[in-house]
Amino acid sequence: MTTRESIRASVACAVVVCVGLVACSSDVPAPLDAGVDAGPDTSVALEWRVVLENLDGALLSVWSPPGTKEVLAVGGPLGNSGFEALVLRYDGTRWNRLPAGGTSSFWWVAGTSATDVWMVGEKGRIAHYDGANFRPHPEAAGDYTLYGVWPASPTSAYAVGGLAETGKGPQNDVILRWDGTSWKREALPSEEGRALFKVWGRSDDDVYVVGEAGTLWHKNKGTWAREANQPVIATGTLLTVFGCDDGRVFAVGGRDVLRKKDGTWTRLADAPLFNDVNGGACGKDGTVVLVGLGGLKLRLVQDAWIDEATQKPYTDLHGTFVDAEGTMYGVGGGYLSSAKPGARRNGTLARRGPGVISSTVVP
Repeated sequence: MTTRESIRASVACAVVVCVGLVACSSDVPAPLDAGVDAGPDTSVALEWRVVLENLDGALLSVWSPPGTKEVLAVGGPLGNSGFEALVLRYDGTRWNRLPAGGTSSFWWVAGTSATDVWMVGEKGRIAHYDGANFRPHPEAAGDYTLYGVWPASPTSAYAVGGLAETGKGPQNDVILRWDGTSWKREALPSEEGRALFKVWGRSDDDVYVVGEAGTLWHKNKGTWAREANQPVIATGTLLTVFGCDDGRVFAVGGRDVLRKKDGTWTRLADAPLFNDVNGGACGKDGTVVLVGLGGLKLRLVQDAWIDEATQKPYTDLHGTFVDAEGTMYGVGGGYLSSAKPGARRNGTLARRGPGVISSTVVP
């Protein structure tokens, strides 16, 4: 029996199946143990709990505006006809499904504030959300998917994408930049035929992009250059890049966890990956959280890895985010299966933080 099968078998009696958009949440505390941090109430274990599940679309990205209790999660049907793109907003009391419209799924969400939010996805889809309304940006439309977006400021943002495993052509090596007026394509030093998956930076002129075949671009002083490829230290595709306040930068994907520290990239071979890692984020006090297939959930705390795969959810997770208070979110669902008309993607959102939040979605 595989590790993943063992985990699922050991918790089969605890699995709860919900139907429709109304999700499930457990508010029964688990006992404290050495692998779980205590929350503000030390009599209750701080652990991952499922907040939303069995949504009609997969959830692929989650983000929280700084200084608010809001949470935004995006995704969609990924080609399963009969459903629309999925955008959920938690307003501090309840979840609302926002009327983004269209069947093209969103792959990522990020912003600078609650009124300056970008969402990107299939067919070059870009939408700006100002806290009340969506504004589409059709100039970015193309024969590619935009998998990642990161804003440096309200007048500067980057979006990246491509079509995986299609090689050289205008559909790959896609980096778009928002200049405050429109989206324009950034020129790279070389055409490599790689789909690019995520983008993150510290400023408009200090930006990292990752993608297929261990691709890692860095923009510095107005110039894009390859990093971490002399020699290549990634064994496969890099899916997410993110950084911490202490200067560390991480790039992850598959069985790779790369870290840039003091200007040098290294591969962290000690990460206990029982399955592929898809997403990661830095949080309060420099804690790093990673999520991936089969319910993979890891935290790196003061150079020690904590494996929380035995906590719900056990579904494939794609993205994660840590808010200013240290609360962690993970999202996923059945996003890897082939498109099938009318089939639900069973989107899931989990949370690791104090208290319990609403598990009801208002259409």
